[in-house]
Amino acid sequence: MADKEFNALLQVLGGEQQIIQRSDQKAFTLLSILGVFMVFFIVHFTKMQLDTLIFILIVIYFPAAMCALYFLVRVIVPRIRSHQNTSGADDTINPTFFGGISQFNSPDEYAVYLKEIASNEDQLYNMFAGQVFALGKINQKKNENLRRATFFFVTALTSELLIIMTLAYRRAYSYLSEDTFYYVIAMVILGLVLFLGSRYNILSKLFNRRNI
Repeated sequence: MADKEFNALLQVLGGEQQIIQRSDQKAFTLLSILGVFMVFFIVHFTKMQLDTLIFILIVIYFPAAMCALYFLVRVIVPRIRSHQNTSGADDTINPTFFGGISQFNSPDEYAVYLKEIASNEDQLYNMFAGQVFALGKINQKKNENLRRATFFFVTALTSELLIIMTLAYRRAYSYLSEDTFYYVIAMVILGLVLFLGSRYNILSKLFNRRNI
């Protein structure tokens, strides 16, 4: 029975560690993409002809980009509050984290302490359970910060793309025909319809109803 409990605990521990790695990879990817777009925006910022619309989009872009950077950094370095041990063993050092490992003066001292804990199944199980609990809290903070960072990232990217589209349209306005504006509106509406259809699986629902 003890082996099954330890195996289940180790599986949960491995799953939480994989979630941490995936969250970090997503954060680094978003940071890289945001950095590329920020460099592009800053380089072409002085070439923009500002007006009311462009100014509003810029006011939206910079705070959103800064918030996205902040929350992405919080994903990589989450802010976790320490939780007190309610079992009464406040002097127990957790040898599975660097905070506990750094309290030992030598590798031999750490090995002796780890061997002492490993000889007691209850302490060993509580040690891994505490690590799983701590990783769960870390993953919770990472996911919250990642969702917020994604929202601000999309906001910043959308405002930047709108700025680019506005500048491109104004520069090419004299070369376009009068019907081009209606074509653009039709393409935007078609894009929204396709997006909503893929988002809510409208086509698959319609086909399923016909088959029924």
